Amino acid sequence: MLSVIIPVYNERATIAEIIRRVDEVPIDKELIIVDDCSTDGTRDIISQLVSKYPVTVVRHEVNQGKGAAIRTGIRHVRGDMFIIQDADLEYDPVEYPKLIKPILDGKADVVFGSRFVGGEEHRVLYFWHSLGNRFLTLLSNMFTNLNLTDMETCYKVFRTEIVKGIALEQDRFGFEPEITAKVARTGCRIYEVGISYSGRTYAEGKKIGWKDGVKAIWCIVKYGLLR
Repeated sequence: MLSVIIPVYNERATIAEIIRRVDEVPIDKELIIVDDCSTDGTRDIISQLVSKYPVTVVRHEVNQGKGAAIRTGIRHVRGDMFIIQDADLEYDPVEYPKLIKPILDGKADVVFGSRFVGGEEHRVLYFWHSLGNRFLTLLSNMFTNLNLTDMETCYKVFRTEIVKGIALEQDRFGFEPEITAKVARTGCRIYEVGISYSGRTYAEGKKIGWKDGVKAIWCIVKYGLLR
């Protein structure tokens, strides 16, 4: 079974739609929503969705960040693999089957969904944001000795037993370089699969900023040097 962890913070415009899309994917799955203390009415919408969809809902009483929400979600995972799903519609759940295929085929322990490989469609947006993602991936690869093309992608699938034994610390977007460095250190089999991407603008609610990029560099160096 695939567990889908959905960290949510102030996503009232999209939360119902992403839950509908995830629910419609024709695979054996469970949905785990972690509401990171939303204040825009998202919590009320989630309460209404519980009666319509088979979901597990966990709530933070204080906003802690995406990484903290994912850690909370991992504690509730019952599936033998799990994926992280943002609630903002940038990533399409219809791609779950191809993302989990390398694991189901016995080839992989972890699968990254890359926005930069393959011929999948993607929305054209910010040059500097794209360049920043590529730089962070390159820097991460230098420390992990991997050849990933998209370390910062939301779509990462893990065999649950791999991550259950890893102590995670980062509360915000530093989760991405931290988990990448720590799974690389296990020597597990990592695959990439090309995915589509419909990025949103800051006016549409995108939350990551330049300060998160600086923190990502710090995390890459910190977890890349730790042994």
